[in-house]
Amino acid sequence: MQYNKLLLTWLTAAILSIFLSGCSSWVYRINVPQGNFLEQSDIDKLRVQMTREQVLYVLGTPVAKDAFDSSKWHYNYVFNIDRESEMRKSLTVYFENDKLVDVTGDFEKPADFNTPLDQ
Repeated sequence: MQYNKLLLTWLTAAILSIFLSGCSSWVYRINVPQGNFLEQSDIDKLRVQMTREQVLYVLGTPVAKDAFDSSKWHYNYVFNIDRESEMRKSLTVYFENDKLVDVTGDFEKPADFNTPLDQ
């Protein structure tokens, strides 16, 4: 009799754990943005020959500065919308002699990028 009661308890626990394991997708996960959120309007303010300080003012502090090459700054942004999809954006800014020379990444280069600010 006690054996049947123990078996029934274990069987109930096993069935409940199987059913409840299917509910793991119901757990609320907070969407946490990571990195530098940039918009095209921010990128449109960049001009060739800007100083590092001017780029910092426009874009903010980069996520990563290349440890072996100080002429590159990396701006990355990741936003997990749900488990299957995420939004990723990146921008790399290149300097020569502490002056901006190029930008590459997921944004369009501004139409008047090659026109310096002082002209």
